[in-house]
Amino acid sequence: MPKRRNNVPKDVGLKVTVRNGDFTGALRKFKKKVSQDGILMEFKAKRYFEKPSEKRKRAKAQARARHLKEMSRREKELGF
Repeated sequence: MPKRRNNVPKDVGLKVTVRNGDFTGALRKFKKKVSQDGILMEFKAKRYFEKPSEKRKRAKAQARARHLKEMSRREKELGF
């Protein structure tokens, strides 16, 4: 059974309302929602076959980037 995020059925999709004819603002919000959900990254990842060793390597690099970002944030907080 597929997982559901925030109890939203899978077939609903993303929706962004255009208010007062502000299409650029709605497009910006839509792009932000797509990037937060990881839809585009998932699509790009499934475009081609990725070897398991490449998956591990990419996951390890992402974890390293997250760790370095967290350490940088902590250094700024502590004033190093």
